[in-house]
Amino acid sequence: MANAARHPVDYRICLFVVLTAAWFNCGKAVGQSSLKSGAGLEVGQKSFGQMPDGQEVTIYELTNVKGLRARVIDYGAILVSLEVPDRDGKLADVALGFDDLDSYIKRSPLFGATVGRYANRIANARFTLDGTEYKLTANAGKNHIHGGRSKRFDKVMWKGRPFQSSEEAGVRFSYLSKDGDEGFPGNLNCIVTYTLTNGNELKISYEATTDKPTIVNLTNHSYFNLAGAGNGDVLNHEMLINADYYTPADKALIPTGEIHSVKDTPLDFTKAKTIGARISQLTQTRGYDHNYVLKNSGGALVQAARVYEPASGRIMEVQTTEPGMQLYTANGMSGIKGKGGKIYDRHYGFCLETEHFPDSPNKPHFPSVVLRPGEKYSTMTVFTFSTR
Repeated sequence: MANAARHPVDYRICLFVVLTAAWFNCGKAVGQSSLKSGAGLEVGQKSFGQMPDGQEVTIYELTNVKGLRARVIDYGAILVSLEVPDRDGKLADVALGFDDLDSYIKRSPLFGATVGRYANRIANARFTLDGTEYKLTANAGKNHIHGGRSKRFDKVMWKGRPFQSSEEAGVRFSYLSKDGDEGFPGNLNCIVTYTLTNGNELKISYEATTDKPTIVNLTNHSYFNLAGAGNGDVLNHEMLINADYYTPADKALIPTGEIHSVKDTPLDFTKAKTIGARISQLTQTRGYDHNYVLKNSGGALVQAARVYEPASGRIMEVQTTEPGMQLYTANGMSGIKGKGGKIYDRHYGFCLETEHFPDSPNKPHFPSVVLRPGEKYSTMTVFTFSTR
């Protein structure tokens, strides 16, 4: 106090600065904030709206030095947008989605979704593990698909934690799926991490542990259009898939258990072809909705696909540690009002869902999806963007 009396003006200035800084930082905590690195990587965050129960939903924006920008939200750990430069440096959002939270809650066909506990289909919505039969939510006729209903992973709130370094910027989402949710056994602790690098890579990694033997198969369900979301169909995109085989399926898209060659079929993308070149031959599914057996037996990060859009020059390469990948071409999409008021119709996007095979719990010869206590589920998929 003696120093304060001797220099009253200095004391007041210091007090004003301290109080102002405290007020400003508090405002950022409930409004907008960001982390920056000297390498041009940045993580920002702000509100994306409120859930019906009042929970605040946060949108995280990841940006790199080249202008590539990804936005993700903690509701569903969903990828909302992905802005990628074309050959002239012009950005376009290549991920289909919505501008508002309410649309994701009420009418989303899994745009950008984190899918779990089990991506794709399980026959008769049941499986047997260690002699016990588990009955799951039947939400595709008599079958189970993409994790069920209210507790599937794109319908729950995750906890997001942003991070940033000189080499990457990202968000780590965590969620506890409780024993019995949608019929699945075990308390499953899950982490999904989105990471952006200055190499124009968007990495999505998945981790999980359990306290009881269970099954797990996680993926991302983004619909891509490299010409820009809502800018027509994707039939002119040139696609290469690093797979010589696929898993045939019945009318309900449940695998028969066989593994067939793609040779001499419309599924052969071992050499780059346009998506639309042979799509009309797929009369049962009205487009691609098929699981490919990737050339990946050891769980290493290998190339799964490469897609080129000639008008923009954008290229997307996909690498994954997963053994399979579902190619889906939005065959049933019709008249969905998306971002910027654009309408999404049939074949306006394609999904490359890196995952284990459909119905693996009921096909013992397929790669295993069983996770036991003491083990760790860990997979990664990397989307890399470039132009030519």
